[in-house]
Amino acid sequence: MAGVMHKFLIASMFMWILPVAILYGFNHNLLPGSTTLSPHSLTLLSGFLAVVSVNIVIVFYICMALKEPADKHKPDAAFLAEAKDSVSKLTKGTTSSDNHALKKQE
Repeated sequence: MAGVMHKFLIASMFMWILPVAILYGFNHNLLPGSTTLSPHSLTLLSGFLAVVSVNIVIVFYICMALKEPADKHKPDAAFLAEAKDSVSKLTKGTTSSDNHALKKQE
């Protein structure tokens, strides 16, 4: 579980750092060629590249999640038993309430 959280935190940091770095680089003329652009073009290009960078990070995160083996994560046996018990109680409760509702309609 720690590995999954570690990957999530790294992806989240990149989703914040990359767009801010791109916007900062364009607005402070740190990237080559950005000085020749008009302010309107500079805003559009930097915003577009910032959005694209976030989407690239999301795609990489999804690819990492899909490559993770499915059999690696096993559910907790106690939690699973409690969940099954809860569901069985819930389904038993709805059938009796459905019968009660049918009797009221008659």
